[in-house]
Amino acid sequence: MELDTLFGLPAHPLIVHAVVVLVPLAAVGGIAIAVSGWVRAHIGWLVVAFALLSVVLIPLATGSGEALEKDTEESALLEKHTEMGEQLLPWVVALAVGTLVVMLLARAVSRLPDGSAPPAWASRGVVIAIAVLTVVAATGTLVQVARIGHSGAKATWTEDAG
Repeated sequence: MELDTLFGLPAHPLIVHAVVVLVPLAAVGGIAIAVSGWVRAHIGWLVVAFALLSVVLIPLATGSGEALEKDTEESALLEKHTEMGEQLLPWVVALAVGTLVVMLLARAVSRLPDGSAPPAWASRGVVIAIAVLTVVAATGTLVQVARIGHSGAKATWTEDAG
């Protein structure tokens, strides 16, 4: 999906700023809801919404980057940035799925009658495994966002960028 401009400006820098804010918030929130019941109870669904919105923004960012790339001189730095940008979506999808499952499991367990054991699909082991996978996805997401942002800055502002 290519998007050239927004409000007469190149779309990529505008969309990327949304990604740079929202994706790390979703990732840090994902870690927090995976390890803290209090955070889960207070902002868990907001974290899920941020993660799902991030899944939508990533293709917009990559598409607008591809559109901008057509108007930019080729360089090794730009090529590296482009390749790295294409690697973010799987991490963010894993984060979104993880946060959603964490919240759905928490909701299912909270609705059980007092003293009753959770079903096998909501056992303590399953909950811990999903929490660990969510933390791994969030950590990978944070690392990728930092790497992609750094490579984009280098591609834009380094003299050998072209």
